[in-house]
Amino acid sequence: MVELRDENVVRITGKVDVGKPRSRWDKNVPVEESPYYHKGEPIFYDDRNIDFSNKLTVVDLFSGAGGSSLGFEMAGFNVVLGVDIHRPSMETFLHNHPRATGVLGDIRKVDERKVLDMLSGLEIRILMAGVPCQGFSLNNRKRHPDDPRNYLFLEFIKYVEALKPDFLVLENVSGMKSLADGSFVSEIEKRIRLAGERNGKRYRVEHRILNAADYGVPQIRRRLIFLASAEGYPIRWPKGEFGKPWRPYRTVRDAIGDLPSLMPGEEKTEYEGPPQTDYQRMMRGNCKRLKNHVAPRHPPSTIERIKRTKPGEPMYPRFTQRIRLSWDRPSPTQVAGGIRPQFQFGHPRDPRGLTVRERARIQSFPDWYEFRGGIVQGRVQTGNAVPPLLAKSIAKEIRRVIIEYD
Repeated sequence: MVELRDENVVRITGKVDVGKPRSRWDKNVPVEESPYYHKGEPIFYDDRNIDFSNKLTVVDLFSGAGGSSLGFEMAGFNVVLGVDIHRPSMETFLHNHPRATGVLGDIRKVDERKVLDMLSGLEIRILMAGVPCQGFSLNNRKRHPDDPRNYLFLEFIKYVEALKPDFLVLENVSGMKSLADGSFVSEIEKRIRLAGERNGKRYRVEHRILNAADYGVPQIRRRLIFLASAEGYPIRWPKGEFGKPWRPYRTVRDAIGDLPSLMPGEEKTEYEGPPQTDYQRMMRGNCKRLKNHVAPRHPPSTIERIKRTKPGEPMYPRFTQRIRLSWDRPSPTQVAGGIRPQFQFGHPRDPRGLTVRERARIQSFPDWYEFRGGIVQGRVQTGNAVPPLLAKSIAKEIRRVIIEYD
C-alpha cells in the first residue's frame, strides 16, 4: 500500500498506478478516513449509571457528540445508550450524558446481542440515528450513489428489528432526496416497514425536510427527517414557530453577540457582560464560566483576508460557502468540513474563525455542554451534530403522543 498526501498522490492498494495522477476529488479514489475513528473491536462502556426509573427510554445510534440525545433529554426522555465510531464524539457524549452508557466503534462490528444484554430490563421506546451524511451531502464533491457510507442505514434497520422500539427517528441531509432520483428515501421507508412486519410493530413511516431555523436555531439548516410509529400511534410533526413576521429567525447576533471578543489564539473563560437576548439567557443557563471559547490561530495572510471581507460575503472566491458571518442574519449551515477541517466562517467582528463555543451556540448547544478533543475535532463534532432545539421539537410531539395514547 502507498499512501499519498496531495492531489497528485492517491491511496493505492496492491500496486502503484504510474498513469496520469488522479485528483483527490476523483470518485474512484477511496474516501480518506479520520484517524480519530476507532477501527478496532468495539468498546462497551457498561459501568454507567443508567436511569431505570424513567420509562421514556431512547437509544441513539451514530450519536456523535449527542445533539439529538440532548434535545430528547430536554423534552423529558431518558437516553440510555449512544453508539459512535468517532472517539472525541464519544468522549463528549459520555461526559455530558452521565446517566447513559456508550459503545465506541464501527457499528457494523457491534454485536446487537451484546447491546441487548447491556439494556436488559429496559423497554426501548425511541430508536434514533443521525446516519452519516457525507455521501449524500451537496457539499461533497465526490458525491455518488455507490459511496459505502450511503448504506449504513441498514445498520439502523438491524437495530429496529432487535430493539422493537415504538418510535423511530432517522436524520440525514436534504441531499438524500435528490441522490439516485430519491431511491434511497423510498428504500429506507420500505426497509422500515419490512422491519416492522418482522418485529411485530407494523410501522407507519413518513419523511419531511425540516429547517432548524423554524424551531429557534440561529442557523439555516435543512435536514431530512424520517419519523415512524408503531401500530396504534399516530405520527405528529412539530410546527415551526420562527420565521414569521411577528417572530423572525434568530440571528448570529442573537446567538453569540454576548460572547467575549477574541484575537486569534486567545482564550477567555469569563463572561464580560450580561446576556442580551432570550436565546443567550437560555444558552447560558446557570453557567458561570465559559468552556471551549478558544480562538483558532491563523497566519497573518488569513487574518488580513478576514479583515478585508465584509460581513455576509465570501472570504475566498473559489469557496463561496466560506463566508464572514453577518450579525443580522442566521448563520448558513455549519458543516464538519472533512477530517481536518479549516475554519468555515469568519467572525462578524473579530478577524478570526469561530470558536467551538460560538459554533455550539449556533447549533443551539447550551454553554454547560463541553466538547472534548480540541478545536479541530470540536469543529467536526459541531458540524455533524443535530441541533438540540430541533431534536427537542420532534421529541415533544412524540412525548405528547405517548402520553395521550398510553
